[in-house]
Amino acid sequence: MGRAFEYRKARKFKRWGAMSKAFTRIGKEIAMAVKSGGPNPESNSRLRVAIQNAKAAQMPKANVENAIKKASSKDSANFDEVAYEGYGPFGVAILVETATDNTTRTVANMRHIFSKYGGSLGTQGSLDFVFERKGQFTIKKGNLNAEELELELIDFGLDEIEVDDESGEIIIYTKFTDFGEMQKALEERNIEIASAEKTRFPLSNKEITAEQAETINNIVEKFEEDDDVQAVYTNFEVIGG
Repeated sequence: MGRAFEYRKARKFKRWGAMSKAFTRIGKEIAMAVKSGGPNPESNSRLRVAIQNAKAAQMPKANVENAIKKASSKDSANFDEVAYEGYGPFGVAILVETATDNTTRTVANMRHIFSKYGGSLGTQGSLDFVFERKGQFTIKKGNLNAEELELELIDFGLDEIEVDDESGEIIIYTKFTDFGEMQKALEERNIEIASAEKTRFPLSNKEITAEQAETINNIVEKFEEDDDVQAVYTNFEVIGG
């Protein structure tokens, strides 16, 4: 996954480079975590992950505390997590994850973007055979031995481990269903989690040209401009020059 990871990483920084957008996204993560498990991170593993991601994005502590306080209010909005699946130009699969307090608005926006840019919105679950859900944890390498860590974590759902020497990070991938077990295993070993997310990887790729990739990337950016969107996944692979 080395080269693919670097590409995803570069795209992620580009996508969430706007600080306000990143904070909005993480604020929703915090709100949903509080709604599902309460405002105490010690007893709410999902909230701990959201707070860790906030730190990784350099979200001010005051913003985090305000987000928790706001979500704790009984008058705060409830967000539904909905994935919208379809195809863009050139047969590229596009899956859009959202967190919304108004699904009617969101589905209309998603359908509009698909349609306007030459794609089509499909039914829920239509891309289950295209994307695989996984957990991804990023930790600081420090004095950790990746080979020893791999052996130690294999019983907790470790799927793959990757060392990024340039950033000094270790990336751990798990099966989607083992996300909680891996989080618990890392915390019990006092290994600080820099960030964690449930992400998706394509099981098969659609080969397109660099020029066609520009078109798809422009569509992806249109989706990401929508405030309800949390993440966008595609399955294209650039071939040729």
